[in-house]
Amino acid sequence: MPPANQKKSRPDEEPLLYLVDDQEVALDVAEAMLEGEGFRIKKFVDPEEAWKSFQREKAKPDVLITDYAMGKMNGLELIEKCKGKYPSLKTLLISGVASAEVQFSASVPADRFLAKPYPGPTLLETIRELLAA
Repeated sequence: MPPANQKKSRPDEEPLLYLVDDQEVALDVAEAMLEGEGFRIKKFVDPEEAWKSFQREKAKPDVLITDYAMGKMNGLELIEKCKGKYPSLKTLLISGVASAEVQFSASVPADRFLAKPYPGPTLLETIRELLAA
């Protein structure tokens, strides 16, 4: 795998990111921040659809980026399900309503946490750190 700051030569070699947020505008903003940075992105407004895709697709995401508060299933529940099937999955929990402490009682905490709103460079740097870890 090339260094995190080096773009891969083929799109199918670019890291796959799952972006999950029940607010479509938040997904669009995150996608715009990451556009042109060498990632393949799949967006989901429904965490249950993200979970179904995760189970169905052969290519697993390199990083799961999920909002915390989403109604039917929260981000930590999605992380727990996905890591149950793919323990090496890198995860980033994002929230505008909860703090990083929400993870203290989680059976499977996220690898990283970002509070909304976050600057684009911080999101990009966090994803690159997760990929390099």
